[in-house]
Amino acid sequence: MDIKRIGSQPSARGPADWFTGSVRVDMLASAPLPARVSAASVTFEPGARTAWHTHPLGQTLVVLSGSGLVQREGGDIQEIRAGDVVWFSPGEKHWHGASPTMAMTHIAIQESLDGRAVDWMEHVTDRQYAER
Repeated sequence: MDIKRIGSQPSARGPADWFTGSVRVDMLASAPLPARVSAASVTFEPGARTAWHTHPLGQTLVVLSGSGLVQREGGDIQEIRAGDVVWFSPGEKHWHGASPTMAMTHIAIQESLDGRAVDWMEHVTDRQYAER
């Protein structure tokens, strides 16, 4: 058993290579091998978002608060709100973030395959983000 006490893991700013806007990442879990699951609480300020990316084994988002947006490649932008749960299939190119006017916090849960949980790609442009 391993208990991570509140405040024992520092918050981190979402790296500019992977995010647009102000994003805070709080790691919740990173299980030791042979387990491969990790989870983080991610808070996006209004207009902030991820870059396009995929996950080799998929990803689940559990929206805790606020209002956000998600999109898979080739699909329409969808609004998400507190209480919604989103599943992205393995290899599905997508992005997610806050709405233009409201912050959003979600828990992101994913597994690693061969030590890799995510493949980051190009940034979502302001034009792509505004296409609703």
